Amino acid sequence: MRTGIFVGSFNPFTVGHDSIVTRALPLFDRLVIGVVGDQVHKPDMPSAEERIRAIAELYKDEPRIEVKPYYGLAVDFARSENAHFIVKGVRSVKDFEYERDQADINRQLSGIETILLFSEPQFSAISSTMVRELQHFGVDVTPFLPSRKN
Repeated sequence: MRTGIFVGSFNPFTVGHDSIVTRALPLFDRLVIGVVGDQVHKPDMPSAEERIRAIAELYKDEPRIEVKPYYGLAVDFARSENAHFIVKGVRSVKDFEYERDQADINRQLSGIETILLFSEPQFSAISSTMVRELQHFGVDVTPFLPSRKN
């Protein structure tokens, strides 16, 4: 079974994250979304349980997707899930350089490969940080958050 992981704090999970999940899913039999656990303390960050619940609700009708907390290194989480791939989204050259370095270290530590998926152009400016900033100033951020129509 081909398993990949997609990890992050997802605070919040944006339409850009959803795009990466949707585009990565055909590559795998199983995709595990790993949500950084509560050991990371950021101001106003919802609990891991809240973030997991919200993401799991988005994909409740997709049996190949699982949403779980993770603690520690992504490669350790990948090993615990029997995954051989880490999926990462890249919006810019800055993201690419950071993710390339992370991919090299992860491969050296574990042999696990990283698959970089470039952001769709309409999502390249969207980040969780940007969404939180807009929320702080009372802007309606629903266009930046995924939703599933029943």
